[in-house]
Amino acid sequence: MKKILSVFLIAFSAVMMAKAEVEFSYEVGAEAVSSYLWRGQYLGGLSFQPNATFGFEGEHTGLQIGAWGSVGASDWMFSSLKNEDHTYFVPEVDVVGSFSFYGITLGFTHYYYCDGGNYFGWKKASEWESEDWSSATTEVQFGFDCSEFLPENHNLYANWYTMVAGNDFKYNELGGIEKQNYSSYLEVGYDYTFEDLGLTLGGNIGMVPWESDYYGVENFAVTNLSLRLDKEWEMDLCTLSIFAQGMINPYQLAGDKESVFVKDFGDNKIGCQSLNGTIGFGIWF
Repeated sequence: MKKILSVFLIAFSAVMMAKAEVEFSYEVGAEAVSSYLWRGQYLGGLSFQPNATFGFEGEHTGLQIGAWGSVGASDWMFSSLKNEDHTYFVPEVDVVGSFSFYGITLGFTHYYYCDGGNYFGWKKASEWESEDWSSATTEVQFGFDCSEFLPENHNLYANWYTMVAGNDFKYNELGGIEKQNYSSYLEVGYDYTFEDLGLTLGGNIGMVPWESDYYGVENFAVTNLSLRLDKEWEMDLCTLSIFAQGMINPYQLAGDKESVFVKDFGDNKIGCQSLNGTIGFGIWF
């Protein structure tokens, strides 16, 4: 974590030294969603997800750091965490940061889950021991956003994410940790804004390039096809939004899962990710 923060301090200095004038920026808000969906996976039901970012922005540059969290209706079932018949969701807290320059973004996210693990995630795979167990992971991001070069209501983007530390391993035949897996995810998306209506329609395709237990794939796989519709209202003190998103996981769908729409209550839905959807409400200051 110290190395990543050092990189961002250097990036901050670069922003401050750039010719373009920069200004302090912030965004604080929260969303309530009917389902927590992420990269083709169902990660929880009804959830409250606060977010706060702070930084500096210029005409073509930006530096941000912040935190994001998720607390769901089933996140408090700690007494059942060791029940092998169920997978219970727990509160999540992510530390995020990004540096952008003319549409190119370098970023990181540290995912931390309040699940009883006693280690924050920074060790080599060969150094992990049983008492170090934690589900925390850290990833880095390289992305490109074309919005600066397209008409105002169009946005085309691509992002590559790779896990570099934490609970993301390859295992040997005996189930022991062999080495860091460096699970990766590539997404390409396009958004179009209907300015007169205040609506944004976005599509996204996501894929995992190689075998990953983290994403539950055995080889290259397209794991996410999603479509999202957002409606925003600009108020004097805040911005309000409502949205709906539909998601298909082609890899899971091709795997002939038991059910496309899962009838099980709550947490048992985690392994059945073929088709999912969510609706939500957000407020931002």
